[in-house]
Amino acid sequence: MGNSQINSAPNSAQTRNQARSVSLSIHQNQKAKTTLRMSTLQALQHHQQQLRACQRCPQMIGPVVTGQPALSAVMLIGQAPGDREGPAGHPFAWTAGKTLFKWFQQIGMDEAQFRSQVYMAAVCRCFPGKKPKGGDRVPNKQEITHCADWMRSEFELLQPRLLIPVGKLAIEQFCHFNRLTEVIGQCHSIDLNDSPADLIPLPHPSGASTWHRTEPGKQLLNDALELIHRHSAWQQLIDNHSIPTRPR
Repeated sequence: MGNSQINSAPNSAQTRNQARSVSLSIHQNQKAKTTLRMSTLQALQHHQQQLRACQRCPQMIGPVVTGQPALSAVMLIGQAPGDREGPAGHPFAWTAGKTLFKWFQQIGMDEAQFRSQVYMAAVCRCFPGKKPKGGDRVPNKQEITHCADWMRSEFELLQPRLLIPVGKLAIEQFCHFNRLTEVIGQCHSIDLNDSPADLIPLPHPSGASTWHRTEPGKQLLNDALELIHRHSAWQQLIDNHSIPTRPR
């Protein structure tokens, strides 16, 4: 019996040492993750400072419009800001934005939460100006190419798992299609800088468009929102911030 007690003592000490070692390893891993996160945030903030100073496209009308520097696995990609977004200082600041954020409210995230937790980018970051006969000018290929450089840097920094392109111009940067009905309501697997990601397109929420308010667009929009809601990257945002899930 005495030998049993003597032999058990080193085992208990060894167990305590192992527990301390595991605890220290967890602490070191958490510290490393925090350091990496802060480093990435600083890099993203610096990226946005450089982006806001961009003047590569002479026909574009500033200022450069950016979202918040959100470190997120979810990335929304719009087309280009309108004339209201520059003065407001953030994307989707007017009527189309109200519709867009109503959609995201349906799947558990209000506008303030979305802006702080999802990185908001765009095919072009400046207002393209108006067409002679009215309506916003569509950015030309060179302008799109210039802004694509900024987006590639954001992909490298954030390594997003879910992309949400909004509108035809944004969607066609990632996949070829003839009609919106071919791509909306589906989850598409794509490759971003050798990293896999999912693409779930949405129609543009413009009040001038009836696509998302009539069938089959209305149902395809609901299908797309449901896919976003179920995606693990979206669910992680909900879980991390205790956001209510989509009502049934």
